[in-house]
Amino acid sequence: MGTRTAEERRREIVRAARTTGSVDVTALAAELGVAKETVRRDLRALEDHGLVRRTHGGAYPVESAGFETTLAVRATSHVPEKRRIAAAAAELLGDAETVFVDEGFTPQLIAESLPAGRPLTVVTASLPVAGALAGAEDVSVLLLGGRVRAGTLATVDHWATRMLAGFVIDLAYIGANGISRDHGLTTPDPAVGEVKTQAVRTARRTVFAGVHTKFGAVSFCRFAEIGALEAIVTSTLLPATEAHRYSLLGPQVIRV
Repeated sequence: MGTRTAEERRREIVRAARTTGSVDVTALAAELGVAKETVRRDLRALEDHGLVRRTHGGAYPVESAGFETTLAVRATSHVPEKRRIAAAAAELLGDAETVFVDEGFTPQLIAESLPAGRPLTVVTASLPVAGALAGAEDVSVLLLGGRVRAGTLATVDHWATRMLAGFVIDLAYIGANGISRDHGLTTPDPAVGEVKTQAVRTARRTVFAGVHTKFGAVSFCRFAEIGALEAIVTSTLLPATEAHRYSLLGPQVIRV
């Protein structure tokens, strides 16, 4: 493939990570014709620039203003982990009668895990969530209006936020592209951030549910602080020590 500059190599690594969802040090070294140590150095540099997160033996892309995974990709990654998290999050419903369910695949799984046989009003910006619950008995679905974003099939902009501002919601189930102790909950798109900010503001209780790879990741738009959360639901793949650090900021952290 010819010799490349470090910059070209790193651009290629980012492109590969974004196309496939993750990259492997050994495979990259072979493909780029360089030593594994060179690839590791590239990944460290890319991590410093906020473009990837390193894992044992590889890396995955960080969602940013310029890059966001689609719902289709999210529906195929970490699925067993997401199902466990969604089931545990649904158990936090308590006596809530009105619930906001965020856009994204994990919130969609939460919506499908909500207990049947009791009256519930679900407010959502997500077309898939509305579709999944529209036929459910005892569930009344309010879909926020607005512009539909293609990648996530959710509504945004002032129509959605204005409608949401008119409600008082018992419990909001929120997703994010990144969650960090320093920067709180973040998402790449300002329009999405506005809807999430409004949902957190409107809700008496807020629960964040997300896979372990979201932790420590920082995206472009901050929409909530960790202290605004009643609970964080994730999996045991998030180390207990790290979970404890988040709990010191206020929320209960549940690992399943």
